[in-house]
Amino acid sequence: MEHLLLVVLLLVGLFIGCGVGTAYARARRGWTDYKAAKNTVPGARRTAWLLIRAVTTKVGVILLLLIGAVAYAATAPDHERAGPGPTPSPTTSTRAGR
Repeated sequence: MEHLLLVVLLLVGLFIGCGVGTAYARARRGWTDYKAAKNTVPGARRTAWLLIRAVTTKVGVILLLLIGAVAYAATAPDHERAGPGPTPSPTTSTRAGR
């Protein structure tokens, strides 16, 4: 009877130990992956800020050009209301009738 009890306790201990061991191994792998990802974040953050800075610079330049074009168009003389331009004068170098 004692022998059977020891075998059952051993099997229960193995079953619980396997469960705890796999959970520990999974947690350890997760911790290692977390630390590796955490170490790559500063580089990724730096890269993200560089990309954001480049995009905002380009957008800012385009906006300044658009604002300048609108300001120029607003202050430029209106060609529809401008007076008539000079009329071309007939040239005398060609002979009539030929």
